[in-house]
Amino acid sequence: MADHLSQPFEKSAMTNEEKRQINKEIKRQIVVFALMIFLTLLSFLAVGADIIPRSFAIPFILILAVIQFALQLLFFMHLKDKDHGWATAFMISGIFVTVPSIAALMLLIGVVKY
Repeated sequence: MADHLSQPFEKSAMTNEEKRQINKEIKRQIVVFALMIFLTLLSFLAVGADIIPRSFAIPFILILAVIQFALQLLFFMHLKDKDHGWATAFMISGIFVTVPSIAALMLLIGVVKY
């Protein structure tokens, strides 16, 4: 039974179209990963080298963080794919619970004084 383990596996259960789709998805994920590394470096350099004004530093980093969050959800959590309705619903409901909770805690602690 183990006689054929050293021979190459030539036939695959995937069609050529499926192989192309997988290769395309791998390339897309590598590009998105590189984009996220670039966004991270951009935020570090912008603040560390004083490229942007101090009054715009926090909004700038938050904008980059939201972009990275969206990219991670879409590409690495596979929310852009079909048949992920429940996962998307739970993520959105979690965001709707988390954001007001954090805002209320910030107001209670006194981080934001309004």
